[in-house]
Amino acid sequence: MGRRALPPQKTAADLSDHYCEIEALPEKWNIQGLFRSDNPLEIELGSGKGLFLNRAAVESPTRNFIGLEIRKKYALYSAIRLERVGIANAVIFQGDGLLFCNKYIPTATVHAVHVYFPDPWWKKRHKKRRVMNEQLLADVQRVLIPGGQLHFWTDVAEYYETSVELIAQETSLIGPLPVQERPATDD
Repeated sequence: MGRRALPPQKTAADLSDHYCEIEALPEKWNIQGLFRSDNPLEIELGSGKGLFLNRAAVESPTRNFIGLEIRKKYALYSAIRLERVGIANAVIFQGDGLLFCNKYIPTATVHAVHVYFPDPWWKKRHKKRRVMNEQLLADVQRVLIPGGQLHFWTDVAEYYETSVELIAQETSLIGPLPVQERPATDD
């Protein structure tokens, strides 16, 4: 079953504070000037319609959020939602999130990486397209600060099991942790 269609969006708003295309970034782009504060940074890969990004930015105003979405129509939809609410601590980038993490995120600068319900790519020949792969995990390990967290949720048992195995093989991250053992956030 595919995603529901997006409702029509009519906006003449300036989205420059909330939307950027990864391919349009200059070669030497510096993430440091993205936000007006140096609050802790969190990244969401596959933001979709921006439900998590929007909620998290509102609930945690002392944190900065970057959403990464490959589909332009969903990235624009998310940016419009951020702009309408006037959220200043979140930005959506459209394009290849793996490229963005690898090329533009400095080492040990991210407090949390969020990957929620990625496409499971059911067919065996398509599994190479899964977002949870060795490259992503190497970048997650690199960009996380010591004690940083990877939040990964899926509703596909096989995807969960293979991802947990891959995380254990490819990183020094600890987990998964049962809900009662998860550390409290500083917000």
